[in-house]
Parts: sequence; C-alpha cells; structure tokens
Amino acid sequence: MTQDLARIRAFVQVFDAGGFSAAARQHGRSKALLSKYVTDLEDYLGVRLMNRTTRKLSLTEAGEAYYREASQLLQQLDDLDATILDQTAAPRGLLRVSAPRNFGELILAPAIFDFLARHPEVTLDLRLEDRFVDLVDEGIDVALRISALADSSLIARKIADMRHRCVVAPSLIEKYGRPETPEDLRAIPCIVDTNLQGQANWRFLADGHTLSIHVSGPVRVNSPFSARDAALAGLGAALLPGYLADEGLASGRLVSVLEDHMPAGSSLQAVYPHRRHLAGKVRALIDHLVAWFAAHPYD
Repeated sequence: MTQDLARIRAFVQVFDAGGFSAAARQHGRSKALLSKYVTDLEDYLGVRLMNRTTRKLSLTEAGEAYYREASQLLQQLDDLDATILDQTAAPRGLLRVSAPRNFGELILAPAIFDFLARHPEVTLDLRLEDRFVDLVDEGIDVALRISALADSSLIARKIADMRHRCVVAPSLIEKYGRPETPEDLRAIPCIVDTNLQGQANWRFLADGHTLSIHVSGPVRVNSPFSARDAALAGLGAALLPGYLADEGLASGRLVSVLEDHMPAGSSLQAVYPHRRHLAGKVRALIDHLVAWFAAHPYD
C-alpha cells in the first residue's frame, strides 16, 4: 500500500511541477526514481498516463481522469494527516471567537480566559457584538450563540442549557395584574429585544403546543441588558436570558411569571463553519467550555 501511494504521489507531483526534473528539485527526490514510479504505475494500470517528449509533458485521456481522482485522494489523505497531528499537538495559534456582548462580558470571558491560561500558545481575538456574524466571510473560527441553530450551512455543538425567563417589576403587577397565561401579555406593555429570534413574537407552551404571542410596548431595544433595565424601571414585561434575570429576581426587583409556559430548548451552542476536519484549537476550546459550564451552570 505504501509503494502504491508513492507511485500515485509521484505521478501527481510530476504533472503538478510540469516535468520530472522540476518535480525532483521541488520534492528532493531523484529524477530516475520519479520516472520509475510513474512507469511502474502505468504498467500496473496497463495504460499510458503521460505523453513524454523532451520539451513537453501532457496527460492522456486516461491520465486526466486518473489525475483528477488521484489528486483529490492525496489531498484528503494530507488533510487527514494534518488533522490527526493537530489533534495530538498542543493547541496553538490565533483563535477568533464571536459571542453576544453581554453574555461574553458577564459569563463567557472567565471561561475563555481560563482556557488561555491552560493553553499559553493560543492567542485570542474575542469579538463581542450584538449582531449576526457571518463566520465564513469574517474568518471566525467559532461563534457562541444562545439559540436554536437555523443556518444549515453551519454545524454546532451544544455547550449548555440556557433558559429564558419572562419577568416583570412588582410595580407593573400592581398596575396591570400578574399575567397567568401567555395571552395576558397582550394587555400589558412589553419590552421587545430585537436580538431575540422572533423579536416581538414571543413563544410559549400551552397544552403541550407551541404558542406565539405578539407583544408590544414602549421600548424596542437591541440589547438584553437594556431590556432588563427597562423591566427594572417598570416599563414592561421582558423576555430575558436567565443569567441576566437572576440578580433582579434574587433582590425582588423582578418577578418571574409564566414559568409553566416557558419552552425548554434554548441552549448555548458553539457554531462553526462546516468543515471536513475541525482544528485542534477549536476542538480544545469547545471541550473546555462544555466542562466549564457543567461545573459553572447558568440558565
């Protein structure tokens, strides 16, 4: 098998280099050995792959078909070798990570900084911003998102469960009453976070089915932090990530409502471009985050 691969690689290298002499110089092998390998390959296949003259080298029709498949096969083998080496080596190099700003500052940063302390050969470009980031166009290695994966061109791994809570200030309950069903939200002001999937269409569970309630109110904002502050000010009900609601709930400045109607399923996900092989540094970070959030749960 090793000998067969050597013959195939020699054939591809010779054609890529434009000749036996050039391939010998590029790859540090003798011209005679490369010629022998290509001849042996042709003898084994029983067909001429190359037309050789003193001035020009070209592929036969059979050679063109064989070259296409052989070059792809060798590239896949080289990719596989690189992946295994990357996985067994210590993570190193630049790692570009994207995450929502508030979540990144409050929750994610300590986990990632712990990862960097454990892997000093990794450098970090952490981009915290509340907008949709195109991973491929912007060269992002991995994005941390709290949502259900919608883009089929990406692949994801679940890091942790992350629930949302519907919260109101006690003063709002005094004025409008406590909402007991999702439909009750139609009668009270609500804070719309435009970063949420669905924006003003909030999803709940009722009798085992998903229910979408269109809400409205005096504030639309593209920041869950500001949505929380508006809820604390009594301006309306808000749908918040649990990690942002916890402090207000603990102090009594916010009240959680409709707990029995809140859908499960929101999760923190590591999302990355669909590639055949995942870089070792990315895999190491994702493994670290899974372990970190198992030890430091947030919902």
